[in-house]
Amino acid sequence: MMTPTKNHIGRKISRIRELRDMKQEALAQAMGTNQQAISIMENSETIDDEKLIEVAKALGVTPEAIKNFSEEAVLNIIGNTYNDSNIVHGSAFNCNFNPLDKLIEAYEENKKLYERLLEAERNKK
Repeated sequence: MMTPTKNHIGRKISRIRELRDMKQEALAQAMGTNQQAISIMENSETIDDEKLIEVAKALGVTPEAIKNFSEEAVLNIIGNTYNDSNIVHGSAFNCNFNPLDKLIEAYEENKKLYERLLEAERNKK
């Protein structure tokens, strides 16, 4: 069995969909297609930009968020927000936010910071 590459766009779409607690059928309906088409797409290593925009819209994220999605970042966000008050009866971890939303927020903040740094460098000249 081959392991998917780090940039496997279908796998990223699948994980974002799962984090959104959305079934393939729901995504298919939002995109006006069928579950089989979603399954094929999620097994594809690449998809064209037009389709990516359509998927992103249906998932409520940006195409960049899908391209830049990383499992490690989500786990870091969850890990960094963990504390004892999140333990219910000593067992379950309750997350009171959507980790994907936090990932997107962090991505957007990084993008703004990068743009400010670029602007500052341009103004130095």
